[in-house]
Formats: sequence, structure tokens, C-alpha cells
Amino acid sequence: MRTPRTGGRSRRRCARSRSLPAALVAAALLAGCAPGTGAAARTAPAPARTTPATVRTARAPDGAGVAPRGTAPTRTAPTPHGTLLVADFGADTVTFVDPAGGPTGSVRVGTAPYGLEVGPDGRAWVATAEGVAVVDTRTRTRVALVPYRTDTGRPTTGEYRGGGMGVALAPDGSRAYVGVNVPGRNGALEVVDTRQLEVTAAVPVGRRPFDVDVSRDGREVYATGHDSFDVTVVPADSLRPRRIEVAPYGTAGGLGSWLKPHYAAVRPSDGRLLLPFEGERLVVLDPRTGTSTVEPMTANTHQHGTAVTPDGTLLVVGTGPVDPAEDGPASLTVRAPDGRERIVPLRGPHEDVAVSADGRTAYVTGGFTRDGSWDGITVVDLGTGTAHRLAAGHRPLGIAVL
Repeated sequence: MRTPRTGGRSRRRCARSRSLPAALVAAALLAGCAPGTGAAARTAPAPARTTPATVRTARAPDGAGVAPRGTAPTRTAPTPHGTLLVADFGADTVTFVDPAGGPTGSVRVGTAPYGLEVGPDGRAWVATAEGVAVVDTRTRTRVALVPYRTDTGRPTTGEYRGGGMGVALAPDGSRAYVGVNVPGRNGALEVVDTRQLEVTAAVPVGRRPFDVDVSRDGREVYATGHDSFDVTVVPADSLRPRRIEVAPYGTAGGLGSWLKPHYAAVRPSDGRLLLPFEGERLVVLDPRTGTSTVEPMTANTHQHGTAVTPDGTLLVVGTGPVDPAEDGPASLTVRAPDGRERIVPLRGPHEDVAVSADGRTAYVTGGFTRDGSWDGITVVDLGTGTAHRLAAGHRPLGIAVL
């Protein structure tokens, strides 16, 4: 591994992660990125779980959504190209958003939806606390809810709730892969047959699988384990997992440390995984060999969501400071394939990002899982760097451009 930059601030931060005083460790365990039962982890009433890996098909009234503020349900209206779909982590819906005008309708999917992915057939796969919801984005109805095979306990809300987190589709659309969080334990990667609408396998992975990605050829799946400092590589044929530690700051800080992997992106040019840390370090991981290098980053902010464009431009959401005395504000990093970076300031924390089909616009969700979230999206013109806010959903987290 290439030696990362070792400026004074980085050394202080590494030392802090290795030997946190007891009071700081206790505080970190109650803070946003450490596992625990903070104020956000509220228990909400929810329907009883269905334990077998069978499909629950939604009746039309249940599949139809409840309109967001001041709008009417539009589940039978055609959905225009370029419409945004966001997962309302603070509710039980996904919301359709006109990028020029705001919300146009919602669909109930299940408790606390996190990540989502939309296939070429127009079906969205939404990871909720209850199961994987399947939404027909053309008719705006939930057509099924596929329960998890893994026991995650009673569906709850909040940052540490059990259930689906990251989700990705195989290139041919035959499988959906969902990272399932089991509170307090290692999670699972569940494999969903998208035709039969059932879970066919559950593969052990790391703790709190924030993100799931698939190689461009579909042969491998990558689950990023936030609390276990790792990426689990799962071959699509054998489903035999292989763990790769990803910890450029070390793991001595334990599960109370903030300096963990969150989201990854598959680089189009060579299939390597790009994992940003703290606006300081970008881990470039070869998932086949397990080797990695570290490249410098410049945003100086805690980093979460990622997206990559076909030409290899990497977008990274900066949520704001871990330590206000040292860290920079919320931002969007736009990193060119040659490593040059532009930093676009954002007003307040954000979580995830998607890019328009023409590559000119980024949509950054305001549904941060900790304090500071807001009900909307920041729209960023990637050419000029200008940004404006757009109302959207309720604590929107995952996002896709239809």
C-alpha cells in the first residue's frame, strides 16, 4: 500500500482513532457512525414479520402511495424520463420527484427504506426494515414485498435499525443483492431472484453493510461493512464470501471509531473499488487480489455517499465535520479520473448522490441518518458548481434517476 499523506492533522486523527479517551469513546458510541442505540434508534409500530422467504404481494390500495405535502397521488400517471426516486428513510414511502418542480407522488413500501436501485424494466428494488419492496415506477404501485431470510428482529426506525441497507442489481437484472443489517452482529448479503420474487440465498458479510456494488461483468458482488472495516467479496456463482479489511486509519479505535468505510464505487476503467475516507484518503482496492493503494483527497470532511460517471469521474458526499475543531463543512467532491478535485459547498449534512443521464447534474439527498437531516435534495450543476435546494420526500436517503 502506498503511504498516505502524513500531515500533522492526519497524525492527530490517527492517534485519536487508536487511543480515544474513555469519555470520547463513550460519546462516539452514542454518535452517528458508531453502532449503538442513540436517540435516532426509535422503535416504531410495524406489521408482524413473515419469516419464510416468500413473496407478499401488495393489494392495489396498499401499493398506492400517500401524497407528500400538498400533492395528489399519481400512481396511474406515466413517469417522465429523468424523474428522481428517493427512499424516505423517515417514513415508509418512496417519493417521485420532478427535478425541476419537486415531489409528484409517493408509494408506500415498508418501514424506513434505505437504499434503492432501479432496473431497465422500470422496477425499483427498495431495501426497507421489513423486506425488499418491488415498485413498478411506471404505474407507481408496490407490486411485492419480499421478506428477508435473515432474522433482523422487529422492524424499527432510526440509524441503527435492522433490515436492508445497500442494494444493487446484477447487470442482466436477474438478481437483486441486498445488504441486511442485524443489530449488534454481522450482517448478510441476501440474493433475490427477480423473476420468482424470493430470496434464494443469504451470505454472511460484515457489520452494517451500508453499500452493495456489483462488478461490471456481474461476476462479483461487494458488500461494504461499515462497523467491521471491510469489504466482503462474494462471487455470483459460488457465493463463497471473502473478507478484505479496508482501514487506512487502522482499527485500533474499535467500533467507536468514526474512521470507517461507508460507500464504495466501482471504477469503470479497471473494476477497482473506490472508497473515500474523511476527505483525506481514497482507498483504491483491487477486489481480486485484495491489495490497495491510498491516494490523497482534499475536502477535509466526513464522507458518505458515492457515485461514478461512465468517464470515471467520482462524486463523494461530505457530511460535515466529525471534529468541528479540525474538519471542514459539508460538500460534494467532484474528482476527475486524473485525481484533480473540485469541492462544491453544501448547506448542511447530506447522505447519497446520483447523477443525471447526461452527466451534467448531481442530486444529493438531505436525509442524513444522524441529526441535521432535512426533507429535500440539493441540485448541483456540475459545470458551474452552482447549487440549489429542492423539496423532496421525508428524510430522503437512497436516490435513483429514472
